[in-house]
Amino acid sequence: MAQLDHEAHALVWNHGVLSVESLGGMLGPTSFILQDGRQVSPFQIAPWANEPLTADVPGVLRRLRGEWPCVPYGSDIDRIEMAGWPSSDASRAVDTHPHGFCSNHPWRFEEVSSHAISVAIDYPAAHPIRRLERRVCSVSDRAAIDFELGIEARHACRMPIGLHPCFRLPAIPGAMRIELPPSASSMSYPTAFDRSSLFAPGQLAPQWNMVRDSDGNVLDVSRVPFAQHSEDLLQVLGVPGQASLWNTSEGYRVRIEWNPDHFPSVMLWYSNRGWQMPPWNGRHLAIGLEPICSAFELGQQISAAENPISARGVATARTFRAGEKFVTRYRIGVEPAERA
Repeated sequence: MAQLDHEAHALVWNHGVLSVESLGGMLGPTSFILQDGRQVSPFQIAPWANEPLTADVPGVLRRLRGEWPCVPYGSDIDRIEMAGWPSSDASRAVDTHPHGFCSNHPWRFEEVSSHAISVAIDYPAAHPIRRLERRVCSVSDRAAIDFELGIEARHACRMPIGLHPCFRLPAIPGAMRIELPPSASSMSYPTAFDRSSLFAPGQLAPQWNMVRDSDGNVLDVSRVPFAQHSEDLLQVLGVPGQASLWNTSEGYRVRIEWNPDHFPSVMLWYSNRGWQMPPWNGRHLAIGLEPICSAFELGQQISAAENPISARGVATARTFRAGEKFVTRYRIGVEPAERA
């Protein structure tokens, strides 16, 4: 049977139902049943996911949803040196796909059981990464999912890697609260991320959520969505392997746990109806809370080089040995929470 981009498999357990799709190995529609009996679906599904799209739309966007791994994280394009950041050259890219080969191509299903779905993808022969394996398991006694990601290197390399959970936002401004340690610091994108961006570029915020806008006003960026349509990135540094999102309008909390030695930063992608080009068309309302070992999404060349984040002692790329198989595990769960 031919492998289809839209092939998907699901599993059901006492605390929910989850699905995995071949394209990008993405976690598809997923619902959790909470201890109080309510059913919630916290993950984002792009509003264009079932629409016909033009051929130039990359695979990662075609059915954008849920959660998936990015190896390498980001992409290399032509970038000049900027404010202490090194340059990059598209012609030297080890991977030309946004968020890596794995995010844009179909994975094959290797196991589908009552409690686990396993998928794998082989990289092109010239790529320094040989293969990725991904296992998604229900947690039998709670509304949670365990993930395992294996990365097998073909050649020695330094590569930015990341996880890409993406969550839908309530329509009420400020009704979702991002819960990260107040002691963590953050950096805004080196330049204007988009013409709609709110955050002043290239700033270091000692308290991660107190970020200046382009007019010099201090914003509390822990409360989303924003009232103003915008698109922004913020990298939170030195997060100790756990974070949560409190949906105060629907009364639940999402918790994410990971190994901070593998992913020492969190990328916050504020997708607040800012992008107006197709297929976004000003309608994407979501928050990406993404454990990463990367410098923003600036690609392999910048992340593997000395840069303003690595200079602060926060790793922005992982060193792989030829033949090494690196394995990381993480969990995403949901629980009831008060409304506010």
